Amino acid sequence: MTTATRRDRTPPMLPGGLPLLGHALDLRRDPVGLLLGGHARFGEVFSLRLPGTRVTAFIGPRAQAAVFGATEDRLSAREVYRFTVPIFGKGVVYDASPEVMDEQMGLLFPALRDDRLRAYARVMQEEAEAYVAAWGDEGEVDLLAALNELTVFIASRCLVGAEFRARLSRDLAHLFHDLERGINLVAMVNPYLPLPAFRRRDRARARMAELITRIIAERRAGGRDGEDFLHVLMAARYADGRALSDDEIVGLLISTIFAGQHTSTVMGAWTGILLLEHERWLPAVLDELASEVGDGEITLEALRRLAALERCVKEAERMHPPLVMLMRRIVRDFEYDGWVLPAGGLAMVSPAAAHRLPQVFANPDRYDPDRFGPPRQEDRRTKHGLIGFGGGHHRCIGATFAQQQIKVIWSVILRRFELSLARTGHRPDYATFVVGPRRPCLVRYRRRRAGVTFAAPALVGTPP
Repeated sequence: MTTATRRDRTPPMLPGGLPLLGHALDLRRDPVGLLLGGHARFGEVFSLRLPGTRVTAFIGPRAQAAVFGATEDRLSAREVYRFTVPIFGKGVVYDASPEVMDEQMGLLFPALRDDRLRAYARVMQEEAEAYVAAWGDEGEVDLLAALNELTVFIASRCLVGAEFRARLSRDLAHLFHDLERGINLVAMVNPYLPLPAFRRRDRARARMAELITRIIAERRAGGRDGEDFLHVLMAARYADGRALSDDEIVGLLISTIFAGQHTSTVMGAWTGILLLEHERWLPAVLDELASEVGDGEITLEALRRLAALERCVKEAERMHPPLVMLMRRIVRDFEYDGWVLPAGGLAMVSPAAAHRLPQVFANPDRYDPDRFGPPRQEDRRTKHGLIGFGGGHHRCIGATFAQQQIKVIWSVILRRFELSLARTGHRPDYATFVVGPRRPCLVRYRRRRAGVTFAAPALVGTPP
């Protein structure tokens, strides 16, 4: 009897792929199909090839728990996402040590307390009402483009404050567009190349940093507070008593806006598209809005009672999570279930594939928001089953904020307009880093007449 070598214990390799490129084209074309095919053939752990590296996929709650539970010195997010440093800045997030990054993230928690969330609910409603007021009485709108603008306005005001929002107005969307274009496959290799997209990225980042720094100085000089993340960070102190520098505050705000705005945009778009494609779920949402919110203020307490809408948001997260793949660099040889992953490769968890496993979610390709309601509650039956916001140590701390924002936006839109999709069958755009629906995502709208209930009978049918 011979002892297996480490090479014999590496996970099986997915067949196929191209010389040099490996499975990169297949992964870009249909990552969910590729990964589910690997899961069906090999089980929860298998490898694939990308240019210059071996990637091992962990598909399934138990395997995902191993990745989410690993320490940074074994599986490192920092070593994968350092290409974000030109956007987020030096000394923060992935440019900080794991210990400092943890402490920085902890400084944001006071900005997510209930008293703050109540204040954000008012801001979110004001911004959403003002935005859709400009739509007129009827017409068509590209849902993804509209939500991209609106979530930028909301995030900038809740995080940096009314001064920032007022001074940049619609320039904000263009700045964030330039920042977003700075994240691509080239950036993952070298984010400092002298490319036009990277120069635009750097100019947009410098413009935002300049304005935030000026607002910090004005608040200090005037002794003004604010109901926003900026106020929380200006008052925050590290464990050793040190205040955050202006550069650290700017970096944390830009990283928080950037991360939250993208996920909110695509999850908000998918929430609306899926709900309008499956209209039989709309009456419960509209009736709930009429009874719990009416035509008045959308309070935090009312939002928490919108169970039907919340289930629709969760189903959008399940079917089309914003991040298809979450990567970790293998810093030291990593063992799992008899397999050994050599240092230097990548470990990957895929929310998009994990959410389509029938042993976790019944009939996973079917739109069924009630899977999240009692008595089924499929997301609670298995730990690390629903992972659209990540899991474990690196789970997104802004998940509650993002879900609240989406619920406010759709509460405003649904009670103001009758809606229908210009076309159905929207598919994910896997060419983007944060995966939204392929554009255009045209929605037809007609403003509801004053005094007419917005309950289910007012709905416009989806066109053929």
